[in-house]
Amino acid sequence: MLAPEITAWASRARALRADLALDGATEWPERRELARRLSDALALALEFTAPARGDVSVDEFTIAGGSGQLRARRYRPAGRTGTAMPTQLWCHGGGFVAGTIDEILGDRLTADRARDANLQIVSLEYRLAPEHPYPAAVDDVVAALADLRARADELDVDADRLGVGGNSAGALVAATAALRERDGGRPLRHQALEVPPATLRDVGESSRRYAIGFGLDDAWEVAALYRGAAPVSEVSPLDHSDHRDVAPALLLVAQFDPLRDGALAYADALCAVGVATEVRLGAGHVHASPGLTAGFDRARRWQSTFAAELALAYRTT
Repeated sequence: MLAPEITAWASRARALRADLALDGATEWPERRELARRLSDALALALEFTAPARGDVSVDEFTIAGGSGQLRARRYRPAGRTGTAMPTQLWCHGGGFVAGTIDEILGDRLTADRARDANLQIVSLEYRLAPEHPYPAAVDDVVAALADLRARADELDVDADRLGVGGNSAGALVAATAALRERDGGRPLRHQALEVPPATLRDVGESSRRYAIGFGLDDAWEVAALYRGAAPVSEVSPLDHSDHRDVAPALLLVAQFDPLRDGALAYADALCAVGVATEVRLGAGHVHASPGLTAGFDRARRWQSTFAAELALAYRTT
Protein backbone atom coordinates (compact mmCIF):
# COMPACT_ATOMS: atom_id res chain seq x y z
CA MET A 1 0.00 0.00 0.00
CA LEU A 2 1.48 3.33 -1.08
CA ALA A 3 1.44 6.24 1.34
CA PRO A 4 -1.42 8.73 0.77
CA GLU A 5 1.15 11.48 0.11
CA ILE A 6 2.44 9.50 -2.86
CA THR A 7 -0.99 8.68 -4.27
CA ALA A 8 -2.05 12.34 -3.99
CA TRP A 9 1.11 13.45 -5.83
CA ALA A 10 0.62 10.81 -8.54
CA SER A 11 -3.00 11.86 -9.04
CA ARG A 12 -2.01 15.50 -9.40
CA ALA A 13 0.76 14.55 -11.82
CA ARG A 14 -1.66 12.63 -14.05
CA ALA A 15 -4.09 15.55 -14.13
CA LEU A 16 -1.40 18.08 -14.95
CA ARG A 17 0.09 15.80 -17.60
CA ALA A 18 -3.29 15.64 -19.30
CA ASP A 19 -3.79 19.42 -19.03
CA LEU A 20 -0.40 20.03 -20.67
CA ALA A 21 -1.10 17.44 -23.40
CA LEU A 22 2.41 16.16 -22.81
CA ASP A 23 1.70 12.73 -24.27
CA GLY A 24 0.60 14.34 -27.53
CA ALA A 25 3.87 16.21 -28.08
CA THR A 26 6.01 14.67 -30.81
CA GLU A 27 9.09 16.89 -30.99
CA TRP A 28 11.76 16.50 -28.30
CA PRO A 29 12.27 20.22 -27.53
CA GLU A 30 8.51 20.60 -26.94
CA ARG A 31 8.34 17.41 -24.87
CA ARG A 32 11.23 18.56 -22.68
CA GLU A 33 9.66 21.95 -22.10
CA LEU A 34 6.32 20.41 -21.18
CA ALA A 35 8.04 17.91 -18.86
CA ARG A 36 9.80 20.80 -17.12
CA ARG A 37 6.52 22.68 -16.75
CA LEU A 38 4.90 19.58 -15.28
CA SER A 39 7.75 19.10 -12.79
CA ASP A 40 7.75 22.76 -11.83
CA ALA A 41 3.98 22.84 -11.31
CA LEU A 42 4.23 19.86 -8.98
CA ALA A 43 7.19 21.33 -7.09
CA LEU A 44 5.41 24.65 -6.58
CA ALA A 45 2.34 22.97 -5.13
CA LEU A 46 2.67 23.68 -1.41
CA GLU A 47 1.91 20.12 -0.36
CA PHE A 48 4.71 18.53 -2.40
CA THR A 49 8.25 20.00 -2.50
CA ALA A 50 9.40 22.42 0.19
CA PRO A 51 11.30 25.59 -0.81
CA ALA A 52 15.04 25.63 -0.17
CA ARG A 53 15.86 26.80 3.34
CA GLY A 54 18.44 29.43 2.37
CA ASP A 55 22.01 30.10 3.52
CA VAL A 56 23.26 28.92 0.13
CA SER A 57 25.13 30.86 -2.54
CA VAL A 58 24.05 30.00 -6.10
CA ASP A 59 25.76 31.10 -9.30
CA GLU A 60 26.23 29.92 -12.87
CA PHE A 61 29.19 29.53 -15.18
CA THR A 62 30.18 27.59 -18.28
CA ILE A 63 32.28 24.47 -18.10
CA ALA A 64 33.92 22.19 -20.62
CA GLY A 65 31.82 19.37 -22.03
CA GLY A 66 32.60 16.57 -24.39
CA SER A 67 31.86 18.73 -27.42
CA GLY A 68 31.92 22.38 -26.38
CA GLN A 69 30.93 24.48 -23.39
CA LEU A 70 28.02 23.57 -21.13
CA ARG A 71 26.01 25.43 -18.51
CA ALA A 72 26.62 24.63 -14.86
CA ARG A 73 24.94 25.87 -11.69
CA ARG A 74 26.92 25.93 -8.45
CA TYR A 75 25.56 25.63 -4.92
CA ARG A 76 27.68 26.22 -1.83
CA PRO A 77 27.05 27.18 1.75
CA ALA A 78 26.90 30.94 2.18
CA GLY A 79 30.16 32.55 3.20
CA ARG A 80 32.42 29.94 1.64
CA THR A 81 33.49 31.99 -1.40
CA GLY A 82 37.25 31.96 -1.91
CA THR A 83 37.74 28.76 0.08
CA ALA A 84 38.67 25.48 -1.60
CA MET A 85 35.77 23.14 -0.95
CA PRO A 86 35.06 19.46 -1.46
CA THR A 87 33.00 19.40 -4.65
CA GLN A 88 30.48 17.08 -6.23
CA LEU A 89 29.59 17.22 -9.92
CA TRP A 90 25.87 16.47 -10.06
CA CYS A 91 23.86 14.95 -12.94
CA HIS A 92 20.12 15.69 -12.87
CA GLY A 93 17.45 13.10 -13.57
CA GLY A 94 14.98 13.11 -16.45
CA GLY A 95 15.04 9.70 -18.09
CA PHE A 96 18.02 10.41 -20.40
CA VAL A 97 15.80 12.47 -22.74
CA ALA A 98 14.69 15.33 -20.48
CA GLY A 99 15.62 17.20 -17.32
CA THR A 100 17.56 20.39 -16.77
CA ILE A 101 19.45 22.29 -14.10
CA ASP A 102 16.62 24.86 -14.29
CA GLU A 103 14.03 22.46 -12.87
CA ILE A 104 12.66 23.82 -9.59
CA LEU A 105 12.54 20.42 -7.89
CA GLY A 106 16.23 19.74 -8.46
CA ASP A 107 17.18 23.32 -7.68
CA ARG A 108 15.50 23.19 -4.26
CA LEU A 109 16.80 19.76 -3.28
CA THR A 110 20.35 20.49 -4.44
CA ALA A 111 20.50 23.77 -2.57
CA ASP A 112 19.41 22.11 0.67
CA ARG A 113 21.84 19.24 0.16
CA ALA A 114 24.78 21.61 -0.36
CA ARG A 115 23.79 23.47 2.81
CA ASP A 116 23.25 20.41 4.95
CA ALA A 117 26.34 18.52 3.76
CA ASN A 118 28.54 21.62 3.79
CA LEU A 119 29.48 20.68 0.23
CA GLN A 120 29.96 22.54 -3.04
CA ILE A 121 27.72 20.99 -5.70
CA VAL A 122 28.08 21.81 -9.41
CA SER A 123 24.99 20.74 -11.37
CA LEU A 124 25.76 20.01 -15.02
CA GLU A 125 23.52 20.62 -18.06
CA TYR A 126 24.78 17.52 -19.88
CA ARG A 127 23.62 16.58 -23.37
CA LEU A 128 20.47 14.52 -23.79
CA ALA A 129 19.27 11.68 -25.99
CA PRO A 130 18.04 11.00 -28.56
CA GLU A 131 19.93 13.81 -30.28
CA HIS A 132 23.00 12.91 -28.23
CA PRO A 133 23.03 9.20 -27.40
CA TYR A 134 25.71 7.42 -25.36
CA PRO A 135 28.53 8.28 -24.79
CA ALA A 136 27.74 12.01 -25.10
CA ALA A 137 26.49 12.53 -21.52
CA VAL A 138 29.37 10.52 -20.04
CA ASP A 139 31.86 12.43 -22.18
CA ASP A 140 30.37 15.65 -20.81
CA VAL A 141 30.86 14.53 -17.20
CA VAL A 142 34.44 13.38 -17.80
CA ALA A 143 35.30 16.66 -19.53
CA ALA A 144 33.62 18.72 -16.80
CA LEU A 145 35.56 16.87 -14.09
CA ALA A 146 38.79 17.64 -15.93
CA ASP A 147 37.80 21.30 -16.17
CA LEU A 148 37.00 21.45 -12.45
CA ARG A 149 40.46 20.10 -11.69
CA ALA A 150 42.11 22.52 -14.11
CA ARG A 151 40.20 25.51 -12.69
CA ALA A 152 40.33 24.42 -9.07
CA ASP A 153 41.70 27.73 -7.77
CA GLU A 154 39.22 29.79 -9.81
CA LEU A 155 36.20 27.70 -8.81
CA ASP A 156 37.14 27.03 -5.16
CA VAL A 157 37.46 23.28 -5.78
CA ASP A 158 39.40 21.00 -3.48
CA ALA A 159 40.66 18.69 -6.25
CA ASP A 160 41.53 15.98 -3.73
CA ARG A 161 37.89 15.83 -2.66
CA LEU A 162 36.15 15.80 -6.03
CA GLY A 163 33.31 13.38 -6.72
CA VAL A 164 30.23 12.73 -8.80
CA GLY A 165 26.58 12.06 -8.17
CA GLY A 166 23.28 11.86 -9.94
CA ASN A 167 19.58 11.12 -9.71
CA SER A 168 17.93 8.38 -11.77
CA ALA A 169 19.29 8.58 -15.34
CA GLY A 170 21.89 11.02 -14.08
CA ALA A 171 23.03 8.39 -11.57
CA LEU A 172 23.78 5.95 -14.38
CA VAL A 173 25.72 8.67 -16.21
CA ALA A 174 27.65 9.49 -13.03
CA ALA A 175 28.43 5.82 -12.29
CA THR A 176 29.66 5.24 -15.83
CA ALA A 177 31.83 8.35 -15.61
CA ALA A 178 33.27 7.08 -12.30
CA LEU A 179 34.38 3.91 -14.10
CA ARG A 180 35.93 6.00 -16.86
CA GLU A 181 37.77 8.11 -14.31
CA ARG A 182 39.09 4.93 -12.68
CA ASP A 183 40.28 3.66 -16.06
CA GLY A 184 42.04 6.95 -16.70
CA GLY A 185 43.88 6.93 -13.39
CA ARG A 186 41.93 9.93 -12.10
CA PRO A 187 40.61 8.86 -8.69
CA LEU A 188 37.37 10.36 -7.42
CA ARG A 189 36.55 10.86 -3.78
CA HIS A 190 33.00 9.50 -4.02
CA GLN A 191 30.01 8.62 -6.17
CA ALA A 192 26.44 9.17 -4.94
CA LEU A 193 23.80 7.27 -6.90
CA GLU A 194 20.19 8.18 -6.11
CA VAL A 195 17.54 5.72 -7.42
CA PRO A 196 20.01 4.55 -10.07
CA PRO A 197 19.30 2.41 -13.13
CA ALA A 198 22.50 0.39 -12.62
CA THR A 199 21.77 -1.55 -15.79
CA LEU A 200 19.55 -1.09 -18.82
CA ARG A 201 17.94 -4.52 -18.47
CA ASP A 202 15.48 -6.13 -16.10
CA VAL A 203 16.95 -7.45 -12.85
CA GLY A 204 15.10 -9.31 -10.11
CA GLU A 205 11.58 -9.31 -8.79
CA SER A 206 11.31 -5.52 -8.56
CA SER A 207 11.65 -5.11 -12.33
CA ARG A 208 8.50 -7.19 -12.80
CA ARG A 209 6.47 -6.31 -9.73
CA TYR A 210 6.78 -2.53 -10.07
CA ALA A 211 7.08 -2.23 -13.85
CA ILE A 212 3.64 -0.66 -14.30
CA GLY A 213 2.00 1.96 -12.14
CA PHE A 214 4.99 3.01 -10.06
CA GLY A 215 6.27 5.91 -12.19
CA LEU A 216 8.56 4.24 -14.73
CA ASP A 217 6.17 2.56 -17.14
CA ASP A 218 8.23 3.48 -20.24
CA ALA A 219 11.69 3.20 -18.67
CA TRP A 220 13.30 0.87 -21.18
CA GLU A 221 11.85 2.68 -24.19
CA VAL A 222 13.64 5.91 -23.29
CA ALA A 223 16.71 3.99 -22.12
CA ALA A 224 17.03 2.56 -25.62
CA LEU A 225 17.23 6.11 -26.99
CA TYR A 226 20.14 6.79 -24.63
CA ARG A 227 21.92 3.54 -25.44
CA GLY A 228 21.82 4.01 -29.21
CA ALA A 229 23.92 1.36 -30.92
CA ALA A 230 26.06 0.58 -27.88
CA PRO A 231 25.79 -2.84 -26.21
CA VAL A 232 24.13 -3.02 -22.79
CA SER A 233 27.42 -4.15 -21.24
CA GLU A 234 29.07 -0.89 -22.28
CA VAL A 235 26.43 1.52 -20.98
CA SER A 236 25.43 -0.33 -17.79
CA PRO A 237 27.72 -0.09 -14.75
CA LEU A 238 26.42 -3.38 -13.33
CA ASP A 239 27.47 -5.20 -16.51
CA HIS A 240 30.95 -3.67 -16.64
CA SER A 241 33.69 -6.29 -16.68
CA ASP A 242 35.70 -4.80 -13.81
CA HIS A 243 34.50 -2.85 -10.77
CA ARG A 244 37.77 -2.83 -8.83
CA ASP A 245 39.12 0.45 -7.46
CA VAL A 246 36.19 2.57 -8.56
CA ALA A 247 35.24 5.45 -6.25
CA PRO A 248 33.50 4.64 -2.95
CA ALA A 249 29.76 4.60 -3.48
CA LEU A 250 26.50 5.57 -1.83
CA LEU A 251 23.34 4.07 -3.31
CA LEU A 252 19.94 5.38 -2.25
CA VAL A 253 17.30 2.91 -3.38
CA ALA A 254 13.49 3.14 -3.27
CA GLN A 255 11.52 0.11 -2.06
CA PHE A 256 8.79 0.19 -4.74
CA ASP A 257 11.07 0.95 -7.70
CA PRO A 258 11.51 -1.38 -10.69
CA LEU A 259 15.20 -0.35 -10.61
CA ARG A 260 15.65 -1.49 -6.99
CA ASP A 261 17.09 -4.96 -7.51
CA GLY A 262 19.49 -3.81 -10.20
CA ALA A 263 20.82 -1.14 -7.86
CA LEU A 264 21.20 -3.63 -5.03
CA ALA A 265 23.01 -6.02 -7.40
CA TYR A 266 25.42 -3.20 -8.29
CA ALA A 267 26.08 -2.55 -4.62
CA ASP A 268 26.83 -6.26 -4.19
CA ALA A 269 29.20 -6.19 -7.17
CA LEU A 270 31.10 -3.25 -5.71
CA CYS A 271 31.32 -4.84 -2.28
CA ALA A 272 32.56 -8.10 -3.81
CA VAL A 273 35.73 -6.40 -5.05
CA GLY A 274 36.31 -4.35 -1.93
CA VAL A 275 34.83 -0.99 -2.96
CA ALA A 276 33.53 0.86 0.10
CA THR A 277 29.78 0.94 -0.49
CA GLU A 278 26.86 2.26 1.55
CA VAL A 279 23.26 1.36 0.70
CA ARG A 280 20.23 3.17 2.06
CA LEU A 281 16.86 1.61 1.25
CA GLY A 282 13.95 4.05 1.37
CA ALA A 283 11.04 2.12 2.85
CA GLY A 284 7.70 3.03 1.28
CA HIS A 285 9.24 5.08 -1.52
CA VAL A 286 8.61 4.93 -5.26
CA HIS A 287 11.19 6.17 -7.75
CA ALA A 288 10.26 9.86 -7.58
CA SER A 289 8.86 10.26 -4.07
CA PRO A 290 12.11 11.38 -2.33
CA GLY A 291 11.32 14.87 -3.66
CA LEU A 292 8.03 15.18 -1.75
CA THR A 293 9.67 17.08 1.09
CA ALA A 294 6.82 19.47 1.91
CA GLY A 295 4.41 16.94 3.34
CA PHE A 296 6.01 13.49 3.33
CA ASP A 297 8.15 12.79 6.36
CA ARG A 298 9.88 9.84 4.69
CA ALA A 299 11.08 12.17 1.90
CA ARG A 300 12.51 14.57 4.46
CA ARG A 301 14.31 11.69 6.17
CA TRP A 302 15.65 10.51 2.80
CA GLN A 303 17.11 13.94 2.05
CA SER A 304 18.54 14.27 5.56
CA THR A 305 20.20 10.86 5.26
CA PHE A 306 21.59 11.76 1.84
CA ALA A 307 23.21 14.93 3.16
CA ALA A 308 24.59 13.20 6.24
CA GLU A 309 26.19 10.46 4.13
CA LEU A 310 27.78 13.06 1.84
CA ALA A 311 29.18 14.92 4.84
CA LEU A 312 30.81 11.71 6.01
CA ALA A 313 32.12 10.82 2.56
CA TYR A 314 33.68 14.22 1.92
CA ARG A 315 34.63 14.77 5.57
CA THR A 316 32.90 18.11 5.83
CA THR A 317 31.67 17.67 9.42
